[in-house]
Amino acid sequence: MTNTSDLILSTSVAPHVRLLTLNRKSKRNALSNDMIVDLGATLRDAAIDEDVRCVVLCGSDAFFSAGADIKEMRERGFEAIDNSARRSAWRDVANFPKPLIAAVEGICFGGGHELALLADIVIAGEGAVFGQPEINIGILPGDGATQRLTRVAGKSLAMLMILSGQSITARIAMQAGLVAEVVEGGRAQIRALELADLIAQKPPRSAELAKAAVLAAFQTTLDAGLEFERQAIRFAFSTADQQEGMNAFFEKRPPNYRGN
Repeated sequence: MTNTSDLILSTSVAPHVRLLTLNRKSKRNALSNDMIVDLGATLRDAAIDEDVRCVVLCGSDAFFSAGADIKEMRERGFEAIDNSARRSAWRDVANFPKPLIAAVEGICFGGGHELALLADIVIAGEGAVFGQPEINIGILPGDGATQRLTRVAGKSLAMLMILSGQSITARIAMQAGLVAEVVEGGRAQIRALELADLIAQKPPRSAELAKAAVLAAFQTTLDAGLEFERQAIRFAFSTADQQEGMNAFFEKRPPNYRGN
């Protein structure tokens, strides 16, 4: 399947893997309202498509995204970044239930960095840079960085990036836990697709449950998170894929996971 709006290109690149490409190159993939809404709609479709087990999100070789659309903000003010359609679309991204991998090359700033923070795994090219420069135009992050960046990277680095507007390298981002792997420049998408293909071969319900359980660690207490984990694995044991996985292990053959 290949289709969607001109702003978000959607391509099936391997069995059960969908590649989404931010496609507003003339604006360095600035996240306009239309672009965020289209991304949310595309992920909603992928969430209910049983053929999709993992999604890779990428930009171009020079930039993942330069951030929110400053022209829109100048013309519309606060309403440009705080309106019902945009909020709903960000929720669609945040609540996407399947594994989501971001392949980041070049600039990943502002809203683009906040988008990367919503990925489950970030693969960065060596030359990628990450930043929250909103303070340089008299505002502050408005799409989640004050909360998500702090939870992932800690107070000190979050404060440095948000208060100074300074960016950090891919290597520093990896040390801080924002990035899972740093690869040679130009190879982030290749590596992300390799990883997506590997994940797509796993039992999809278990992958979704595992994602939800890990995210629970950021959203609840330890005791509540552990209980969520117990209930998730209880459900996994009730699936046909669990039986297939264990049978394949003892029969020394590759498993054939069907998502049930």
